[in-house]
Amino acid sequence: MDTADMVHQANQIAQFFSSYSEAEAVAGIEDHLRKFWPPRMRTQLVAHLERGGEGLSSLALKASSQLR
Repeated sequence: MDTADMVHQANQIAQFFSSYSEAEAVAGIEDHLRKFWPPRMRTQLVAHLERGGEGLSSLALKASSQLR
């Protein structure tokens, strides 16, 4: 998947959970990524995070860091 598309999708998920408390949002995003993203997409997201995570919202960054 194109990195820009992946970042966009992760940020859309984070936007959905943005009305929750930060802890609930991060947990919800992480849960969604684990349940609905295939392993290769999660691996790609973690690799993007390790390169700095450019473009990811703060909630998406926090949730993604828990995928490691």
